[in-house]
Amino acid sequence: MGEPGYAVVVPTLGRPSLRVLLDALAAADGPRPQWLVVVDDRREPGDVPVVDVRDLPPDVARHVLVLHGGGRGPAAARNTGWRAVPPGTAWVAFLDDDVVVGPRWCADLAADLADADRHGIAGTQAEIDVPLPAGRRPTDWERGTAGLATAWWITADMAYRRDVLAAVDGFDERFPRAFREDADLALQVQATGRRLVVGRRRTTHPVRPTGRWTSVRQQRGNADDVLMARLHGRLWGDRAHAPAGRRPRHVVLTAAGLAALLLRNRAAAAVWALGTAEFAWARIAPGPRDRAEVTTMLLTSAAIPPAATWWWLRALVRRTPPRPVHEAPRTTALLADRDGTLVVDVPYNGDPARVRPVDGAVEAVRAAREAGLPVGVVTNQSGLARGAFTARDLAAVHDRVEELLGPFDAWAVCLHGPEDGCSCRKPEPGSVLAAAAVLGVEPAECVLVGDIWSDVVAAQAAGARGVLVPTDETRTAELAAAPAVARDLATAVALVVGQR
Repeated sequence: MGEPGYAVVVPTLGRPSLRVLLDALAAADGPRPQWLVVVDDRREPGDVPVVDVRDLPPDVARHVLVLHGGGRGPAAARNTGWRAVPPGTAWVAFLDDDVVVGPRWCADLAADLADADRHGIAGTQAEIDVPLPAGRRPTDWERGTAGLATAWWITADMAYRRDVLAAVDGFDERFPRAFREDADLALQVQATGRRLVVGRRRTTHPVRPTGRWTSVRQQRGNADDVLMARLHGRLWGDRAHAPAGRRPRHVVLTAAGLAALLLRNRAAAAVWALGTAEFAWARIAPGPRDRAEVTTMLLTSAAIPPAATWWWLRALVRRTPPRPVHEAPRTTALLADRDGTLVVDVPYNGDPARVRPVDGAVEAVRAAREAGLPVGVVTNQSGLARGAFTARDLAAVHDRVEELLGPFDAWAVCLHGPEDGCSCRKPEPGSVLAAAAVLGVEPAECVLVGDIWSDVVAAQAAGARGVLVPTDETRTAELAAAPAVARDLATAVALVVGQR
């Protein structure tokens, strides 16, 4: 039996650490991932892509794909990633964008997955190393990050069988933060009778820079604890190996502070002062005790109890919404741009002798046909209107395209110039709609693969889905805005075939 095939899914907000992770992954010894899926979870993509697929080493993975998660949080982003991986890939490994894999990570992961296959195990976690500063005691933030080294089932580096993810419908997207969504998935999987283990691979989780008030903002996680209790019962923390924390004390301190402030109660004020001092000292004592750290601990120790209590009470009184139902996109046809996507772009080409398939195009189109997908071509050919070639020349070029790539099921060709204002010239939707009509399918069931932004816009305008396969001329702003970016045509076709 060969080594288990696997994909790597990385949700990201575009932090610089992402490139450090990808470089470490490319340098790691062992079998390459079948898929590398990076999910851009920024709410607004901006002008710079989270990663430029053209800059990645060619052997980082067999297929490289960048998708937009829509800013819905890491649970939804990871679902977007693993669901894009075709079912033929047995395992999905999730990595956070701020970890660094070891030099033998690919080989060690393959060994972990082989062991898991032999023993019927559903998921395997890496051992996490958190480097702490030498020569001084760690800060409160650094100690909190160090807790990841002993945490259970965290998706900083966690691999699951793809069929197991499908069986539990993946991550629960009602968890909007990077908190508890991984423990929830682990409990879901364990509830099916399957086991999770810690493997032999090692991954480093550096302590990233943080601001003074980060610990206060983290108190939003108390709302996620309420959801965990509703989904898994009051004792969920014991099964997820999650410590109980100080929430009962925070509630008491918050009540005492309110009583002191509103009722002018001296006893309540004393309780608040003593409790806050104890909480602050518990955080200051193990740390470096320099002025900046002590100041931060004093300020945040006063703010954390009311923040934690607020988010906990807010979640308690709110109704838990039903879990979102995932509906897989239905794909029944593949559409492709001609120049730059199927064949090498030769401006205004009317000479069939100059037609040359893009590397991998013949195999990609063959794979689509073998999967039962009708394949159509959607192309702008304004050279006819400009007088660069004749209708006979264009027909000869298309005959040569079909001679090299095989016969296509539909051709939708716009012959107008950009000044004609026609509805069939991409980025207008007319040609996409026409190709769908010829194929007898709904536009929403089509995926258009192209190398320029107008292809993506035309697909969206027609109600189809677009995949951008960039060339050297593709602008970075187009990469950032595209809903799906595939490193090559083979990856785009594999994505489309996998969504059937």
